[in-house]
Amino acid sequence: MIIMEENERWQWQEPGTAWKGMGVYHITLTVPSRKPLLGTLVTPDGDPSKARIERTALGNAIVEELFVMCKHYPAVRILQFCLMPDHLHAVIHVTQRMDTSIRSVIRGYWQGAKKLGRAYTSAVAPELNSETMNEGGFPFPIFTERPFIRPLSRRGQLKTMIRYVQMNPQRLATKRLRPGYFRVQEDIEIGGRKYDGVGNVAILMERRLATVHVRSTMVKAAAQGDDIPLRNYMNSRVLMARKGVIMVSPFISPQEKQVMQVLLQEGYPLILLTNNGFRNYYKPADNLFDACAEGRLLILSPWHHNEGKRHISRSECVALNAMAEETCKDLNDTDDGE
Repeated sequence: MIIMEENERWQWQEPGTAWKGMGVYHITLTVPSRKPLLGTLVTPDGDPSKARIERTALGNAIVEELFVMCKHYPAVRILQFCLMPDHLHAVIHVTQRMDTSIRSVIRGYWQGAKKLGRAYTSAVAPELNSETMNEGGFPFPIFTERPFIRPLSRRGQLKTMIRYVQMNPQRLATKRLRPGYFRVQEDIEIGGRKYDGVGNVAILMERRLATVHVRSTMVKAAAQGDDIPLRNYMNSRVLMARKGVIMVSPFISPQEKQVMQVLLQEGYPLILLTNNGFRNYYKPADNLFDACAEGRLLILSPWHHNEGKRHISRSECVALNAMAEETCKDLNDTDDGE
């Protein structure tokens, strides 16, 4: 449920500002053991679009505690939430400056969740396995990790995050129906280099590949009024894809992203190189998820996941573009047509 007026004006939390001010935040509370203690995924007729979560008693209590938090702090409004079998997502809006920080507010919610978890495990202790019990036979706390709090500092993030939260049950159902495409595969070797990957590795069996690499000279020429080279190059990538050539790129620049969007919209397979690896329970971003589920996408990373990494460096951009060229050279039966 979204509690939001269409014409509401948002004041966004800017990076580096105090956490007591107005802002929009994404909150995630997780059961560290990943046990489905909060609910069960139900997928009627095997159709992911119908997927829903049937809550346990603990799941219902965790959701109720979220609204109790809002009663204690009237400036906090819930825009969207989704309870999953082992975690809770919530998007909240702090509508005015508070005396306490949002971190303290969420810490209070976390403390309440831990009490609920202890009460739940005590009530159902005979049914719990050894992973949830300590050596003395007493239940472990369920919520031992602090909730993740992420400020949303750009306007486009709100719509994207709300959709992400809404689509969680459908995505989980899709992953369970097609687990092979979402499993992180390690040590995929191409040209003597090893990658971690998610998606359809069979795409590597194709022997016609081409890079998408928009040169800065094309962009500068377009900015000065001569956009023909840039337009022709971007069109050539799409035309080649329509003839069965697999496009390979980190798709970094806005122009490269435009090409990728056309490829995704028209349903062509592609290989995406990324500068960060894959955390546990990784899911591709919204615009890539369907392509991955349908076997049209392979995401490769030469580096392991770094939780603190947010931005790509120029040296990484250069390296990934070189790897795209290297991949095409190694796998192609012929040249890539450039």
